[in-house]
Order: sequence, then structure tokens, then C-alpha cells
Amino acid sequence: MLQQLVNGLILGSVYALLALGYTMVYGIIKLINFAHGDIYMMGAFMGYYLISQFHMNFFLALLLAMVGSAILGVVIEYLAYRPLRQSTRIAALITAIGVSFLLEYSMVYFVGADTRAFPQAISTVKFDLGPISVTNIQLIILGVSLFLMIALQFIVKQTKMGKAMRAVSVDSDAAQLMGINVDRTISFTFALGSALAGAGGVLIGLYYNSIQPLMGMTPGLKAFVAAVLGGIGIIPGAALGGFVIGILETFSTAIGLSDFRDGIVYAILIVILLIRPAGILGKNVKEKV
Repeated sequence: MLQQLVNGLILGSVYALLALGYTMVYGIIKLINFAHGDIYMMGAFMGYYLISQFHMNFFLALLLAMVGSAILGVVIEYLAYRPLRQSTRIAALITAIGVSFLLEYSMVYFVGADTRAFPQAISTVKFDLGPISVTNIQLIILGVSLFLMIALQFIVKQTKMGKAMRAVSVDSDAAQLMGINVDRTISFTFALGSALAGAGGVLIGLYYNSIQPLMGMTPGLKAFVAAVLGGIGIIPGAALGGFVIGILETFSTAIGLSDFRDGIVYAILIVILLIRPAGILGKNVKEKV
């Protein structure tokens, strides 16, 4: 039982990184960025090439993959989402789905659809701690994920740009009247969320030792479920939802329901939307239509 809990926390930490990107973008411009899972995939491939072709240290490759993913996120926001900012939400949503397929099948075209083995830049060392066993890879994934979550919380709560993000999320028009550059704030939000997704892609590549161009579809959807579960638009809620989904998925596999673990996650989404649409930490807010 404890072993499954530990494994669930490891997996959940990656879902949490992805969910944070969803929830930040939604909190700022009320957009569900369905291309977010594919930025996670692009980050994994960036890490793959930096390590395999340029023989970089894993942590340097992780940092550069985060930077590359952040730039990609800003470019996507500028080209695909910014022109539609005054359009209907459904138009932006359809565009997000289109961007997702564009990224996926562009990668299929350029690198092929085959699964690739992620280079093992760090030798695996196993630690037996009583009833549980962990590897240094698992500890690195959990440690990096927690560090990035804490850093994000610091940026949002303690920095000038973080204050601008919070102001724009409450009322973008009022924020603009107060001298806040709304476009720059939104771009920064996309950069931050995309960097976290890119980090998640590199970490999961190291964990499972395999990557492929469609690897972002299912984790992206699960991270969306995690964001909704915790309360979309709420940063601590997204992190909580990611850990809950990771633990539930791991326990589903442990009790022999591995074939149904994805279905269980989506069933949770339906139940949450029926019982508590605002999520665990969310508050019900009436919205004018």
C-alpha cells in the first residue's frame, strides 16, 4: 500500500506540473489550452535531442528544454490565441484543438511516429526503505517537481509580474487602466505554464525511458481532469488534483484495473462536474451569459 502511494506521488507530481499550466492560462484568459499536453511532448523531445545529440548534463538539458518550451508557448499564444482574444470561447477552444493536432503531426512528419528510447543520462540507484523501494530517478522527479511548484507559488505571490497576473485574472480591463501590460502578462503566463509542461515531459521521459509524438494526448487530458478536480484557475487546487489523479491511477493498477485506469480518471471528471463543478478548492461563482 505504501509503495503504491509513493509511486502515485511520483506520477502525480508530473500531472501537477501539467495541471498548473492549464489552470494558470484558464485563470488569466478563461481558455482551456488543449495544446498544453503537446508542449509537454515537445519538451520531452527537446530533452531527448539535447542529451543524445549534444551529450548535455541532464539538469542542463532540463533547463534548456524548459526555456524552449516557454518560447514555444509564447509563440503559440501570439500566433494562435491572441488574434482570437475578443472572439467567442468556442472559437478559441477549437483553435486550441487545432494547434494540438498541428504540433502532434508536425512531429510525426519530421521525426516519425516510432517510439524512441529516452537516453538514461542518470544511472539508476535503488534504495530500500523498509516496506517501500524508491530509485534516485523517482526522488529526482519528485524533488524537481516540488521545487518548480514552490518556485511558481513564489513568482505568483511575491513578484511584480505575479501581482500583474493576479490583477489580470480578476479584471483585465481594470488592470490595463492601472498601467499593467496585459499582453505581456498573458505571454508570461503562457511561458511559465509551458516551461512547467516541458519540464514534465523531460522528467517523464527519464522515468519511463520512452517518448513518441503522441505521448502528450492522454497525460494532457488527465492533467486537465486534475485541474478541474482541484479547482481550475486555482494554483494549489491544480497541484492537489495532480497528486490525487496520480495516486488513483497507481492504486487502480495495483488492484488489477490497469486496463480501466484511464476510464476511472475520466469517470472522476464526470462525477466532479455533477457533484462539485468548482472542484475541491474552488468556489461556485455565478457567471453572466
